[in-house]
Amino acid sequence: MENKRYIASVSWGKDSLAMLLLLLREREREREKQRYPLDEVVFFDTGMEFDAIYKTRDQIVPMLVEQGIKYTELKPDCEFEYLMFEKPVKNRNKPGVHFGYSWCGGRCRWGTSMKLRIIKNYCKGAIQYVGIAADEEQRFLKSQYEGKTLPLVQWGMTEKDCLELCYHNGYQWIESGIRLYDVLDRVSCWCCANKNLKELRNIRMYLPKYWDQLKVLQSKTDRPMKGDGKSVFDLEDRFSKEGGEKNADRKDLGNAQ
Repeated sequence: MENKRYIASVSWGKDSLAMLLLLLREREREREKQRYPLDEVVFFDTGMEFDAIYKTRDQIVPMLVEQGIKYTELKPDCEFEYLMFEKPVKNRNKPGVHFGYSWCGGRCRWGTSMKLRIIKNYCKGAIQYVGIAADEEQRFLKSQYEGKTLPLVQWGMTEKDCLELCYHNGYQWIESGIRLYDVLDRVSCWCCANKNLKELRNIRMYLPKYWDQLKVLQSKTDRPMKGDGKSVFDLEDRFSKEGGEKNADRKDLGNAQ
């Protein structure tokens, strides 16, 4: 009988990193009889992650290699921008096609669907550890299927607990002198259309490199990033008129409105 594989699926954000750190701790403590065996770590790289995500990955992967844990990176079916702007897509309500899915977010979370499909197929037949926190009830309810295990839920680890654990272990996701979790609710893809206005305002204010890249993407699609009248350029006009941006106290960045 084939041995069962145990795979941790990570994004290198706070929750999945906290899960991985705790899995490694469990593995070290219980070498004889492991409650949470770990054979492999899998990361789906969209190519659109924050630089700090890749830096975190590069800090952890050597530890995995040293412990004999396989590390695998999965990729999209095609380049992200091809899928966003060029892929022929059948129209839903009329004959013909249009080109590109445009922004990923809201009802059209094509990137998320692709990611979950590719990871699920790769982990077929394995036990998959997924970093959903104990206080993410909606995600927890949507994520139950055979072979998927949620260690953070079993350990009672909330999102706050996960972030504190990562900070305690020296992982802070710093870019341009800013901890990303001080200005963003979630460190997902920098081009995710599910980012709220607070997050987008803070990206423009504190992470201008990504704001410039968002403007480039917006220039290639007619669909506004945040719905009617809320293209990246519309938001830039709105944010610039609000004024007083640079006077924000960095201690309160996470509470910016």
